[in-house]
Amino acid sequence: MYAVIWLIDTALNLYIWALIISAILSILVSFGILDTRNRLVWAVGDFFERLTEPALRPIRQFLPNLGGIDLSPLVLILLLQAARIFLSTTIAPLVL
Repeated sequence: MYAVIWLIDTALNLYIWALIISAILSILVSFGILDTRNRLVWAVGDFFERLTEPALRPIRQFLPNLGGIDLSPLVLILLLQAARIFLSTTIAPLVL
């Protein structure tokens, strides 16, 4: 059972890193530092957008429009960290 809890915690941690990479990549593209006409940049950006967008879309519906500032990755990271803490402090002691 420890392996399942470890796997869930690792998956949550990897998704948090994917959110951070996606946000940084989005900022770099919007400021023109990276060019999406480059096939590699486009492929990496598309991968991270497809990976993170389904989770971010519902959060964006509830957040107010702040212009060019998107706080949905921050909100999702906080929710995922809360899930990791809940998993390690509440669920893990019960099953182990």
